[in-house]
Amino acid sequence: MHIDKKDQTKTSNVQVISRAAKILRTLRAHPKGLSLSQIAKEVGMARSTVQRIVTTLEQERFIAAASVNGGFRLGPEIAMLAGAVHSDLREEVRPFLLNLSHQINETVDLSILENGKVLFVDQIIAPHPLQATSQPGASFPLHCTANGKAILASLPLAEVEKLLPEHMQTYTEHTITTRDELLRELEQVRKKGVSFAREEHIPGICAVGSAVVDHMGNISSVSIPLPSTRFYGHEERLAEALIHTCHNINEHFEMK
Repeated sequence: MHIDKKDQTKTSNVQVISRAAKILRTLRAHPKGLSLSQIAKEVGMARSTVQRIVTTLEQERFIAAASVNGGFRLGPEIAMLAGAVHSDLREEVRPFLLNLSHQINETVDLSILENGKVLFVDQIIAPHPLQATSQPGASFPLHCTANGKAILASLPLAEVEKLLPEHMQTYTEHTITTRDELLRELEQVRKKGVSFAREEHIPGICAVGSAVVDHMGNISSVSIPLPSTRFYGHEERLAEALIHTCHNINEHFEMK
C-alpha cells in the first residue's frame, strides 16, 4: 500500500490548525491567561506540542504573555481581526437596531463577549433628556447586565462556568452574586429568549437583552437600556419588540 507523502503533509497541516484553534478558544475562556501546563491539560495535548504551537502563535501575535510567571492570553492580532468582524457585524445589524429604536423610542445597544466581559460595539441613541448610554468600546460585567446574561444563556454550560467565579462582584443591592443563583436565572432566559437587568449594575438603570447569532456562529446581544422610571410596567412591551427584532436578525443571517 502506497502512502502519498503530500497527503500526509496536508493532514498534518490541518491537524496543526485544528490544535491551534483549540488553544485559542481555550484562552478565550480564560482572559487572565493560562500557563503551558494548564493549556495542555485543558486541550488534552502534550505540553511539548502545546509549547511548539504557542511559540508560533506568539510570534504571529495571536498569543501574548499574560504575566511574568509565564502565562499566556489572547494577543493583539486577535483583537485586530475581531475589530474587522465587529465592523461587518455593525454594518449588518445597524438597520435592525435603527428600526427597533424608532419603534420603541429608546436607546438600543449591540454587544459582544470580549475577554470575559460584555463589550459595546454599536449604539443607537434615542432623543430623551434622561438616557442610559454607554460609549461603544466600553465593557461591562457579564453577570449583572441584560446583554451579558443574554450572551451567557447562549453559551454551553461548561463555558459559562469558566467565565463566572463562584462568587461575583456586588454593584448594587440587586446584584446576583452567586453563580448557582445566576445559572438558575439563565435557564429562564433560555426558555423565554430574553433577559432582564433590574438595577443590578447601576442604580436607576434597567435593561432588556436578547442574543443573536451571525452566519459564522458568533454570538452577540441586542439590548435596550433605559432609566428605571421608563422600564417598570413596560417590560413585556420592550421584551416583545426586542425578541421580534432579534428573530428578524437571525433570519437575515440564516439567509446568507
